[in-house]
Amino acid sequence: MPHTETVPLGVRVSSDIEHRPDRPSPYRARVRWFDRVSKRRKSLSAARDTHDEAEEWVTDILKAAQAGIAPNVATMSLAEYGTTTMDLALRGLELKTLDPYLAGWRRRVVPALGHFPVRMITNGAVDRTVHGWIAEEQSRSTVKNSLAVLVRVMEQAVRDGLITINPARVTGWQREYKQAEDELDNPRALALPDWPTLLRLAQALVDRSHDHYRGWEEVVVFAAATAARIGEVSGVRVADIDTRTWIWIWTVRRQTTPAPGGLTDKNTKGKRARQVPLIEEIRPLVAERLLAAGPNPDARLFTGPRSGRISTAVLRDATHWDEVVTSLGHEHLRRHDLSPGSPTPASPPTSSARSPGTAPCSPPSATYAPAGRDHQPRPRPHQPRSPARPRTPPLDHARATGPHPVPGKDGKAVPDFSDTACDLRKHS
Repeated sequence: MPHTETVPLGVRVSSDIEHRPDRPSPYRARVRWFDRVSKRRKSLSAARDTHDEAEEWVTDILKAAQAGIAPNVATMSLAEYGTTTMDLALRGLELKTLDPYLAGWRRRVVPALGHFPVRMITNGAVDRTVHGWIAEEQSRSTVKNSLAVLVRVMEQAVRDGLITINPARVTGWQREYKQAEDELDNPRALALPDWPTLLRLAQALVDRSHDHYRGWEEVVVFAAATAARIGEVSGVRVADIDTRTWIWIWTVRRQTTPAPGGLTDKNTKGKRARQVPLIEEIRPLVAERLLAAGPNPDARLFTGPRSGRISTAVLRDATHWDEVVTSLGHEHLRRHDLSPGSPTPASPPTSSARSPGTAPCSPPSATYAPAGRDHQPRPRPHQPRSPARPRTPPLDHARATGPHPVPGKDGKAVPDFSDTACDLRKHS
């Protein structure tokens, strides 16, 4: 990072304009000031074609000096200014946000606008640059990240007094993007057609993975049945699953996301917890994972082959996701064809495909609440409970046997929200 001289407030700056007729730009404007720290006289100069342009340059430098801005900073190009102030401009951002912002700065902002002085960047220049990115078929998220970092740098220029209005705050550019008609009008168009199709996909991913790791099937089925992001599935802990009430609830409290140094846990995308009902088809799976995780409330339900966190990239690479979905005829589920930024509803029928493992489908006899209407459970008589915990049958057994009633204490069938799940309630 280059060293930048700063002029303290109140320091006197002198100026002069010299006419040199033998030069292409004959008017040289110069400002000089005394640096009390180094005890040296500093100067900065620029060549201009006319006397008026030279006077305008001197006036701008004097105004910047009155605001405490070094003359060399006042004349910096956008690329130089961004290099000098980037840490300050991006303060407060999460670590995982820095990578796409800095990539957008290096690969798009600097090549397009980096040679302009900060004070010469206008709304029109930014607007034409953004539409140029769109014409190059850059994705919506790429343009958004590139524009966001430019907005922050120019906002820092406003605070520094270089400019008065942030020219990077352009609007309306997202209307240039048109979503696919089927996805816009019918969110279910990209979903898997039925439950058996999901199971075939999950099994194919296991078969393609190294050592046929069964955990990938569990991750994909759980994510599809809950319409959850893969990072939220990775963040599930034992304490997040409520099996004590007659309707099973998963409280989504965290997600696993990439960050500098590796994967890390953070708050959900909406910065708030939400509750998702667990439909009957995946309760045997959840029960099996609860028993395998043990009594530790902070234990993860879903992990990779080495008991580590999982992410979209981990699942994609381990299962050869793109190859598998293409071979099964689900080309629209390839990682780079999925719809980014879609909301995460609590019921599968209202979700569109987003990432590996989140291809929603409609399980048979699904008992979730319809979209847009809260599900109100019916009250049930209180039943005494005991610390006993029955053994949970594996997922394959539940597939083979099909729906069956949950036995009660007296051996008779007990009315329950689930026909296939293992009863984890405590009996006395």
